Amino acid sequence: MKSRTNIVAISAALLIVIGFFIFNQSSQTRDAADHKNPKFVAMGKALYAKHCAVCHGKNLEGQTPNWRQALPDGTFPAPPHDATGHTWHHPDAMLFKVTKYSRTQSGDKSFKSKMPAFEKTLSDDEIWSVLSYIKSTWPDAIQQRHDTLNQQYRPAQ
Repeated sequence: MKSRTNIVAISAALLIVIGFFIFNQSSQTRDAADHKNPKFVAMGKALYAKHCAVCHGKNLEGQTPNWRQALPDGTFPAPPHDATGHTWHHPDAMLFKVTKYSRTQSGDKSFKSKMPAFEKTLSDDEIWSVLSYIKSTWPDAIQQRHDTLNQQYRPAQ
């Protein structure tokens, strides 16, 4: 009888620990794109089509081939997010910040952009899923270079 009570107590304690671990994992804030997670990428693809493609292009091709030339109002066209653009030259943390708060609201006043802030439109996980989708479309070599860039800019933990 005593061993049965011990088994029940140990099982209950184990369930509590597992539940605590699962809860903490699901509530943690992400800090990087997860381009190898098919469900996350699929969610990002749908969100990109709904919120981003109108400016950055259905196929991530950008607003115009001349995206590096300022428009008459001093702003720049939406750049491509495919391998021909410069998105992969920036670490995930910066891409997230610019998407959430916009370029100007994120502290960069040197660059005029019409990019809106998505902090009231998309959750953090939704922003990360869009970035995951974008990264999933890049060739392996560019994904690897971007991973290296992220490691260089990831804050020490």
